Amino acid sequence: MASVFQHQRLINFLAAESSGRQSAPVSRQIIGVLEGTGVGPAVIASALQVLKSVEQVLNLKFEVRFGGLIGEDAIKEHGQWLPEDTMEFCADVFQLGGAILNGPGGGRYVYDLRRRFDLFCKFVPVVPSPELARAGKISPQFLKDVDMLIVRDNTGGVYQGQWGDRATDKGRVAEHSFSYSEGEVHRLIEVAARAAASRRGNLYVIVKDGGVPTVTALWRDMSMAVARKHGLEAKFMNIDLAAYELIQNPTRFDVIVAPNLFGDIIADICGVLVSSRGVTFSGNFTPRGHGVYQTNHGCAHDLAGADIANPAGQILSLAMLLRESFALDEAATLIEKALAETWHAGWRTADLAEDGCKILGTKAMADKVAEQILRSAENKSLHETRVAVD
Repeated sequence: MASVFQHQRLINFLAAESSGRQSAPVSRQIIGVLEGTGVGPAVIASALQVLKSVEQVLNLKFEVRFGGLIGEDAIKEHGQWLPEDTMEFCADVFQLGGAILNGPGGGRYVYDLRRRFDLFCKFVPVVPSPELARAGKISPQFLKDVDMLIVRDNTGGVYQGQWGDRATDKGRVAEHSFSYSEGEVHRLIEVAARAAASRRGNLYVIVKDGGVPTVTALWRDMSMAVARKHGLEAKFMNIDLAAYELIQNPTRFDVIVAPNLFGDIIADICGVLVSSRGVTFSGNFTPRGHGVYQTNHGCAHDLAGADIANPAGQILSLAMLLRESFALDEAATLIEKALAETWHAGWRTADLAEDGCKILGTKAMADKVAEQILRSAENKSLHETRVAVD
């Protein structure tokens, strides 16, 4: 799981007001949990099981608080995708310096949450695990050097537009309008340019010249100006070609920055590169660095209660939370290595099955990762004892 991005905190690429925020581990580590719907409660429980092992091994203590309903469950109970009490819960966690571990929630939930707290920037790391090289649909030789970071807008564009429908004498008409402001685009490009400058200096901007010409022109102008300031060249690619190139030639990409809709599409495509959507994860951030961490897959209601969902994406989102919000790199790395070692030993959920592997359910997979964390600590302690004796 080692990569360029994992040796630096992505949170440091945010706006200037977040720089230096929680540069060292904080004394009170509050994790607000929103379990979500569908497979959400199962994968969240898996992540928290792993967290218990981390607490035990590293002598840490996290204050885990559970929030209210989101998504479909919230609609049934409150008539809102994001109820007021859930918003207040998140606000309290942020005010106390904590972070949100978010299970999948459907409908308008994530879009409303992002708009409410100005979670303008989504970071999606894409680094295929060598342990899963033969579990996906792409031959391993084409994935060897893939290491990219998607920087996606969360608070503008199509998903945050205005919509409605009306009856006319020609039948029903559905309408949708959206926009981007100079400020919205500029602040996201700034984040992506900082990331690219600290990595391999390769910045791709996803657009659609003919399809959304004025929006594309704004993104082009902002990207060229910001990239120039950071000593970079902004490269532009239409979304349809980008979708093709991500599968055909993924190693060409380093940092990708994209509008809301386009970023959603390419992040899902990258699930193929990492062998399963069940492995994908991301962090969503405010300008001040408050974070909400999630999987990139949906609620999967068809898998709910069946104990077959892959918990890896939620577990990796927990590792991202520990690294980004609490500066606990050792804890994050411990989780990532334990997951990789569990895969290497042949333990898999069904979506990552290959010849010779052993299939586990959601809970059993989390138990294996938690056990691996404890085992790694025992091995490290034994090694240190032997070195001291020698």
